[in-house]
Amino acid sequence: MVKSRKKPARRGFYLPALDDVAALQLEEARGVEGLDEEIAVLRLKLRELLQEQPGEFALHLRAASVLANLVRVRYAVSKEGKKGLKEAITRVLSELAVPLGVKALIK
Repeated sequence: MVKSRKKPARRGFYLPALDDVAALQLEEARGVEGLDEEIAVLRLKLRELLQEQPGEFALHLRAASVLANLVRVRYAVSKEGKKGLKEAITRVLSELAVPLGVKALIK
């Protein structure tokens, strides 16, 4: 009797809908942090739109708006992040500047 090989069940919401190549690409995409690559891709696509469809001003505007929102998200710092950054800077100054005799910077 020949046993049929059954594919292991795919975990995740989207995996059942993907072929093997797309599933591997999804795994790779999960490892990417930040939005820098997405911003770069959107910039390239906007340039393509401008070259290939120069009369589609509404489409250009929508693409530029999406890009602007993504850039805004990329560079946004939350209140908690600002507080943590301020604390980190204060700590660095107090641990480095004060021992070096630069007390006037910390107040």
